[in-house]
Amino acid sequence: MSPRHKPRIERHLVALPEQDRYLRFGYAATDEQIGRYVASLNFDRDEIFGVFNRRLQLVAMAHLAYSVDPQWATCAEFGVSVSPHQRGKGLGAKLFGHAVMHARNQGVSLMFIHALSENVAMLKIARQAGAVVQRDGTESEAYLSLPQATLDSQISGLVQEQMAEVDYQLKMQAHQFREWLRTVQEIRQGVRDARGAARGP
Repeated sequence: MSPRHKPRIERHLVALPEQDRYLRFGYAATDEQIGRYVASLNFDRDEIFGVFNRRLQLVAMAHLAYSVDPQWATCAEFGVSVSPHQRGKGLGAKLFGHAVMHARNQGVSLMFIHALSENVAMLKIARQAGAVVQRDGTESEAYLSLPQATLDSQISGLVQEQMAEVDYQLKMQAHQFREWLRTVQEIRQGVRDARGAARGP
């Protein structure tokens, strides 16, 4: 995604219930705190991935944050959120797999996930990917070592990005067509109503 998607990102995060905000951020973030988080997103440095429904509503998003410390230049942190009504479809796992592929192709060798120990869904995704999970009371940390990029992984990454862009553009066109059709129908209804009023009882 790009900076133009910030309004959709904020709408998605603000719509999360309090418990989901708590699991995503580690605290029950307020609307204002979410707004500051969205405003601070660095699209030049980090990668933000999203899943849109056919109405172009953002229903899942992931943030792959690269280290700003040169000492940890080959490390990245992953965070994800999925709208409650979209759970159970594997969207979080798909975004995680996409992030792993992208991070690997960017030279990242260690992916890091910091999550509350009660965030079972996130930790399950990490474990299924082969991450080592260390629990420390109410918090857990997962580490996933990534293999070096290969020509195959780079091609797969490019194909994934192109398919995601095509999918978004198709949804955008369908959304615009539905909006146009709705407008046409409203105009036609207005004309019919006007004709009926002109004819009178």
